[in-house]
Amino acid sequence: MVFDSIRRAGFRRGPARLLAGICGGIAAKTGINVWIVRLVTLLLFALPVLGWGVYAVVWILTPNQSGSIPLERWLGRGRR
Repeated sequence: MVFDSIRRAGFRRGPARLLAGICGGIAAKTGINVWIVRLVTLLLFALPVLGWGVYAVVWILTPNQSGSIPLERWLGRGRR
């Protein structure tokens, strides 16, 4: 299943969360300082479709620390 493959990738929303935890997850996975990742993300938001669109897709497909994926929950098939 697609959602199981996403979980196996090992990427999770980070524990260092300000909003959705995406930047914290990227920072934790790559070893880059979370504030650098946040700055790059804010710069990407200057490109409306690319920045906001990519962030939204990543947000709905990225598991949180418990493994719950928002899109999977919304479809009624996921962990709570």
